[in-house]
Amino acid sequence: MNIQPLDDRVLIEKAKDEGEQKVGSIIIPDTAAKEKPTMGKVVAVGTDEDLQENIKVGDTIIYSKYAGDEIKVDDVEYLIVSRGDILATVK
Repeated sequence: MNIQPLDDRVLIEKAKDEGEQKVGSIIIPDTAAKEKPTMGKVVAVGTDEDLQENIKVGDTIIYSKYAGDEIKVDDVEYLIVSRGDILATVK
């Protein structure tokens, strides 16, 4: 797979979901009050030079909850987000 985002966009591999959670003897299925992951690993960085200086392939970033456009390639979920949707990098 070779996807190259354009301009100030970043391709992110979405963080894996935790699945079911167990609290005491109560099992909470992953479909109940499911939150979208807001962290992911950078797979590709767009062509904007300033963005390339700040965000590198392999970085883990935190992005806005409802940001970006979802795509699925070879059963892996990716997200393409704009620079404005990136909130922080995790070091």
